Amino acid sequence: MPDVCNIALIGQKFMGRVHCNAYWQAPKFFNLAVKPVAHTVVGKDLISLAPFADRWGFRKYNLNWKDVVKDPEVHLVDISSPSYMHAEQALAAIAAGKHVACERPLSSNLKDARSMRNAAARSSRSKTFVWFNYRRTPAIAFARQLVKEGRLGRIYHLRAQFLQSWGGPSAPLTWRFQKKYAGYGAHGDLNSHMIDLARFVTGQEFTEITGALAETVVVERVLAEQPKAVTARSAANKAKGKSDVDDATMFLARMSGGTFATFEASRIAAGHHNNNMLELNGEHGAVRFSFEDMGYLWYYDNREDRRTAGWRRIQCTSAGNHPYAGAWWPDGHPIGYEHTFVNLLADMMAFLGGQDPTVPLSDFHDAYESQRVLEAVLLAAKHRAAVKMAEIK
Repeated sequence: MPDVCNIALIGQKFMGRVHCNAYWQAPKFFNLAVKPVAHTVVGKDLISLAPFADRWGFRKYNLNWKDVVKDPEVHLVDISSPSYMHAEQALAAIAAGKHVACERPLSSNLKDARSMRNAAARSSRSKTFVWFNYRRTPAIAFARQLVKEGRLGRIYHLRAQFLQSWGGPSAPLTWRFQKKYAGYGAHGDLNSHMIDLARFVTGQEFTEITGALAETVVVERVLAEQPKAVTARSAANKAKGKSDVDDATMFLARMSGGTFATFEASRIAAGHHNNNMLELNGEHGAVRFSFEDMGYLWYYDNREDRRTAGWRRIQCTSAGNHPYAGAWWPDGHPIGYEHTFVNLLADMMAFLGGQDPTVPLSDFHDAYESQRVLEAVLLAAKHRAAVKMAEIK
């Protein structure tokens, strides 16, 4: 691997901007063996694409991703397009011998995710990565460390919630609300993160989905792009379409270490913007975390004197004590959402440079295991029955 990694970014919207920011910041805060370079950006709208490329420092821009993945100057293809496009783009990039970083969930369905995993396994040249950025929150990485050290002992149960409110009735019908494009709703969008965090922090795999509910609450939404014939005379005149993905999903699960778990994902939870919450309860103690207060991890040790025992609020901003905190600001100066992506990109570049990442990376094989859980949950919800993970290949 050369000392630079030329990146081709597919997608210029929300996640594309977040990834671009990581390209720029990672070399400034981490000593990288391989430096990321914004080489080419691919988008569908030429009018906005050129200014985007100029703003973020890309050398080139292109409307055709198929040409870009074959470019000999490109080393890594970064996929931030809608889920239904992931498989075709990733398979083409792997066939061209490129490294691939892909947004999650891995794909819009298990079949395509399997093809991505298999292609990555067959390739001797391509390294794959998945943007599970919440692993790179210092408090989450520290929680994993405490579990590995045995501070919690055997983990009895885990509860995970990812609550947002932007998907209420006023949200228009974008691709995220259409199964043929997204594959999943809140479940794939949000539970994909929580399933990954459960596996990451505990080191356990899912063995059974014991029950699930998935609900489409808002079944009809105003089209994001209105037909030309529709006027703006009144909201009642606006064209609408069907939303056929879940707005909220809940499920129960068992894990390989004996842990039983509850999960809840919602995009219609009023009062919550990006409330990603995780709590583990074990024989010796517990930890809990909320991304809306991401600089802190709460820790409870039930071996302490009962008269003075209580939850301890740990500020995870201390260099040398909490993974990733040392790369940023002085103690007590917290980082934010964007920095989790910077941390992740730094680990990707470290790996490509032959170094060990700070915490384990997720590749296509690993992300496929999380996608198997996504699929099992929807089957459990559909049939109102438990699903053994061994049945999901």
